[in-house]
Amino acid sequence: MGTHSLNRNELVEHVAAQTDMTKADATAALNALMDGIAKALRRGEDVRLANFGTFSVRERGPGVGRHPVTGAVMPIPAAKNAHFKPAVALKGSLNVRRKK
Repeated sequence: MGTHSLNRNELVEHVAAQTDMTKADATAALNALMDGIAKALRRGEDVRLANFGTFSVRERGPGVGRHPVTGAVMPIPAAKNAHFKPAVALKGSLNVRRKK
């Protein structure tokens, strides 16, 4: 398996090519999509995209850690984290065997 990850510019180029949009329009569309998802998550809402997956917020409770150099005990505060759960259709498409 390759280790390449799709970066933002490559995603913009893909959207532009698939939709006949200019790169500027594709950038604006991608920014609007990401902004909409982020705003919904900040409000505590889930974002469900059919056949793709669900973005949600998960809360992690407080904990205790250790400073890597001194070994001193440090409190780790509670935090909210973005979570993505892929849809069944997306998971299934990742495991399709391609003929060579």
